[in-house]
Amino acid sequence: MKRYSLLLPVLLILGSLLPLQASRAADAAVPTQVNMINEIIEQGWRDFEIRPAPEVDDSTWCRRVFLDVIGRVPTNKELQDFLDVKDKDKRANLVDQLLHDDQYTEEYASHWSTVWTNMLIGQSGGNDRRSMISRVGMQKYLRDSFARNKPYNSMVYELVTASGSTKPGTENFNGAVNYLIDKVNEEKGVLATSSTSRLFLGQQVQCTQCHNHPFNQWKQQMFWEFNSFFRQSRSLRRFVDGTRDIDHAELIDQDFAGEASDPSDALVFYELRNGLTRVAYPVFTDGKPIEVSGYVSDVNRREELGRMMLESENLDKMAVNRMWSMFLGFGFTKPVDDLGPHNPASHPELLSKLAAEFRKSSYDLKQLITWITLSRSYNLAPVLGSNNEIDDPSIGEMPKFSRFYLRQMSAEQLYQSLVIVTDASSQGSYEEQERERNRWLQQFVVAFGTDEGDEATTFNGSIPQALMLFNGDLTKKAISTANGGFIDRLTKTGKSPRDRVNDLFITGLARRPSKNEMTIANKLLFARKGNEKEMLQDMWWAILNSNEFIMQH
Repeated sequence: MKRYSLLLPVLLILGSLLPLQASRAADAAVPTQVNMINEIIEQGWRDFEIRPAPEVDDSTWCRRVFLDVIGRVPTNKELQDFLDVKDKDKRANLVDQLLHDDQYTEEYASHWSTVWTNMLIGQSGGNDRRSMISRVGMQKYLRDSFARNKPYNSMVYELVTASGSTKPGTENFNGAVNYLIDKVNEEKGVLATSSTSRLFLGQQVQCTQCHNHPFNQWKQQMFWEFNSFFRQSRSLRRFVDGTRDIDHAELIDQDFAGEASDPSDALVFYELRNGLTRVAYPVFTDGKPIEVSGYVSDVNRREELGRMMLESENLDKMAVNRMWSMFLGFGFTKPVDDLGPHNPASHPELLSKLAAEFRKSSYDLKQLITWITLSRSYNLAPVLGSNNEIDDPSIGEMPKFSRFYLRQMSAEQLYQSLVIVTDASSQGSYEEQERERNRWLQQFVVAFGTDEGDEATTFNGSIPQALMLFNGDLTKKAISTANGGFIDRLTKTGKSPRDRVNDLFITGLARRPSKNEMTIANKLLFARKGNEKEMLQDMWWAILNSNEFIMQH
């Protein structure tokens, strides 16, 4: 740390500064769905007698939308190209470009496959030798799906009903099976039950395995009825020929004899807290039953479950609520995946109408992203002032969306941003780079001892994480002054030292340096005895380690 002893005040200054100057957004023609969103949100502001924050400037908005749509900050050139556009529809056009231009298809698909891989199988899914999951197989399925803009309902149906092999290159490969491959064998499919109802329907049922839920309509009977849909499913390990090494796994559907050994009446027993035993058959959450036979030839229970899920309005609402929370920082409910009368939404009318529009769009995720990113709430500055001081969900208030809620980048966004702004990625094959990326990300995984083995990627301020960000290999590559590196290329642009410092701030923070920050750069140049490369390296290190860089604002 001695190398950077001069920079502690620099880091403190840069980390504390977050200038957010407002500018009037373009008054462009927008889809009717965006107008609907704005009307309902603005009515809420009037009801609570609050005034929203000003709209954010173009450079900050550009950084924001790049992070949310493709998972990284824009390059200096991408930002400058956007700022140079004078068209009043420039924001709508950039959203359209990020979603539909071929040059961004791979990054869009990669970003959202990462988000959904972590959601479906966890950050560590497939990394444990005991796991049957192929993380590569899960990511391939999702990447292909997002690259083709597969409708959301089709993805859900495939994830819930898939059968086949987990591993790319094997016979009957179907990457979608990796979602359930470890869950269906876990304690009679309990994990498959709780994950599927929560992730796709917004119904948290995990605690009703053993007792009725104290706060919502879910009863123990309903849990085991939903669980019955998974009892024909089984995961099988496949070994390398002639060895005991596991090559891959398969998810299959097979006849279920029921716990009374009668496949024609394939029931499930469960025990009440008072010791009495009851019986359950497959019944959907709306009370609709299916055939009681356990023979796959009579009824494939998972396929029936998938079909009924697609008919449920909760599927639409859960998708909209989750996507809204990913772009605005909070959903309409908290937690985001707990819907129902026991947990009222902040904007129930908007949630219902937006869900209906999503269904009408044939579950087009890119359409939904367009509506959200063009909404007025998404375009606001993250300013909490006297005019909207009651809009603070962090202390338990219902969100009013009168400002943009500050949040940290995900670890994945941070990694991709460091790579893109400095070309700091390692050389080697795609697989080698993915392994390095996964090793880096594992430093941010926090496991929670819940019923579902939940985990998250977060910056928790631990000393190892701080040291890794300060002086880890990726940071060292990012600030290297070696020939061909980012700093070296910057010094060879023919620009003045002041312009080069400007480029550092624009690249890292999507803004120009303040007067105080430029003064610091001059003092550092003096301290480095006129060595501009070392001054730029010091400033760049401080920028990359500042609060402002790791925040989505």
